Amino acid sequence: MNARIRRTTGLLSAAVMLPLALSACSGSDSDSAKSDSKASASASAPESSAGMSSMDQPFGPACSSVPKNGAGSFDGMSKDPVATAASNNPALSTLVAAVKKAGLVDTLNNAQNITVFAPTNDAFNKIPKATLDKVLADKAQLTKILTYHVVGKKLAPKDLENGSFDTLEKSKVMTSGMGESYTVNDSSKVVCGNVKTSNANVYIVDTVLMPKS
Repeated sequence: MNARIRRTTGLLSAAVMLPLALSACSGSDSDSAKSDSKASASASAPESSAGMSSMDQPFGPACSSVPKNGAGSFDGMSKDPVATAASNNPALSTLVAAVKKAGLVDTLNNAQNITVFAPTNDAFNKIPKATLDKVLADKAQLTKILTYHVVGKKLAPKDLENGSFDTLEKSKVMTSGMGESYTVNDSSKVVCGNVKTSNANVYIVDTVLMPKS
């Protein structure tokens, strides 16, 4: 009889202990899951932060050709006014020569808070040589074309998503796109955007913009 009671008591004790053990395991698993979740969130946080900090950086395929150091680097250009900054970028030498011929160096350097759509040398090379030579020799026409590339306020990339802006030439330039892909007047693509100079935001483009009139 006593043996039977002891056996029954042992079974009851085991039955009581089993839920407690399962509960302890469950709590441990839950804590572990919470810990894993926190670790995962912590690991992803720096990535998110980095993503935000990169939003204000230059972007586009042609940016990779910009020197890493010196006056022609992004850091160097940020310290100079826009015409001077452009003169330190070999890919903009034709534009710089045109600006000098038009007598616009001081105008651009002394302007405040402007945006410049800067055509690359390759963009000018798309224009037949005879036509380009004729434009470069006509100061009034050249000035008209170059000032059409300048907007009288600083434009951030987000402003270009669906924009219409008055240029110094007095007619409008149209922009569209999103992310890191933008087009000006439906024909000229931004190949290196959001480049900062001391007085301007610069968007380097692959086609020369032509005013309608």
